[in-house]
Amino acid sequence: MTMYIDTHAHLTFPEFEIDRPEVIERAKAARVEAIVNIALDDDSIKKSLQLSKDYPDFIFTGAGLHPHEASEWNDSTYQKFTALAKEHKLIAIGETGLDYHYKLSPVDQQKKVFRAFLEMAQELDLPAVIHSREAARDTINIIREENKGKLKGVLHCFAGDPELQKAALELGLHISFTNNITYPKADIIRTAAKEIPLDRIMIETDCPFLSPQAFRGQRNEPAYVIKVAEKIAEVKGLTVEAVAFATTENAKRLFGL
Repeated sequence: MTMYIDTHAHLTFPEFEIDRPEVIERAKAARVEAIVNIALDDDSIKKSLQLSKDYPDFIFTGAGLHPHEASEWNDSTYQKFTALAKEHKLIAIGETGLDYHYKLSPVDQQKKVFRAFLEMAQELDLPAVIHSREAARDTINIIREENKGKLKGVLHCFAGDPELQKAALELGLHISFTNNITYPKADIIRTAAKEIPLDRIMIETDCPFLSPQAFRGQRNEPAYVIKVAEKIAEVKGLTVEAVAFATTENAKRLFGL
């Protein structure tokens, strides 16, 4: 049976408070085999770890600080995430990275925190979940400078930047697509999906954000990850089954599922 892995979801966000169990059951019904839930603050980490207990071998937790919240980093942050990981409660570090669209945290602070998380991911031998928005050159430079030969990870919600794509592939990173690949004006994203080797691609929803074109304006959820696979299959001239199998195996290898 064709199965999918949503490699980046935010099920602990307020948008899911009223019907989270139903959302999870719909994902299972849609042949989602696993969900990597990304938690970004103390409350969401606590909730995500509880979800991982409630849904063992189905919901897994990655944790970090979104670049918007990089200013919240303090002396205890590194130790907090390291302790969680060493207790085998985390399968990924992040998301972490740079976001210059809003610059809700100062750029220098974003860079400092990004470097620290990349160091942490390598120290713990966990994949880094990397966010980069309108910051491709700095993202590339920091990844190259911080890579001690042990860095593994994924550029999540890839927006199609050719320079970032080239560098990520050279560095051995995976590249993950979300449902913005279905948007009419997203030709640059579809071109990237066509060019990137299938063994380096993963799929995600980034829910509750970025619903597929058919559901624009509504809340996104893990069941819709199939729409990403369908569009990648279309642009690559492959079957959906082939894309589902490859992206699922890629996710299992990267996250140790």
